[in-house]
Amino acid sequence: MAGVTHNTYELDAAGKRPGRLATEIAKILMGKHKATFRSHVDEGAKVCVANVDKLVFSGKKIVQKEYKHHSMHPGGLKRTPAKKLLTENPKEIVRHAVARMVPKNKLRTNRLKRLTFK
Repeated sequence: MAGVTHNTYELDAAGKRPGRLATEIAKILMGKHKATFRSHVDEGAKVCVANVDKLVFSGKKIVQKEYKHHSMHPGGLKRTPAKKLLTENPKEIVRHAVARMVPKNKLRTNRLKRLTFK
């Protein structure tokens, strides 16, 4: 959209829960923090998240939670425990949570491209 400027917000993920952080990020990416919010216009801001490796899971989620992906072939279910994903690629935990909180429409890909990590 012409005339829309995207400000940059920097968030610190240290000591925060993934879901709570993802709701903040999704709100900023969609532009709901602005008084001029319109759902059909992409007026959201850019979000840069720092210290993603210092996320905190509550309870036993770090051991019990699994991220699943299916290749759509028989026997193609892949499961990755949260503990392994947090050590190998913590950015994927946040990206996964935010992607499911942003509306599934034509603006989704552009909104998710504005999510970056330090």
